[in-house]
Amino acid sequence: MRRVIWWLIVGTKGGVNRAKILRALHDRPYNANQLSEVLGLDYKTVRHHLKVLLENKVITETGVGYGMVYYLSEGMEREYEVFKDYLDKVWTKIATAEAKKG
Repeated sequence: MRRVIWWLIVGTKGGVNRAKILRALHDRPYNANQLSEVLGLDYKTVRHHLKVLLENKVITETGVGYGMVYYLSEGMEREYEVFKDYLDKVWTKIATAEAKKG
């Protein structure tokens, strides 16, 4: 699970948005529309990232259709502290990239 988390958060372009989704789901379950509103992200973007996270067994889902609710998987719950460490690396990476642009 640690390698998957690293790749999904630090190793890919969409890592920042996936990290935001995982942080939100750590607090409570949400459906895609709620995540879109809470995070200020486009609904289609949220759906894409949810699909990636589901395929990699980082989150789970309950329900059907529009009311589908997402949760962190048991494996992700166990590795949440590792995720937080990786998240620090993502923010450092973003800050470094922004500093080079400016």
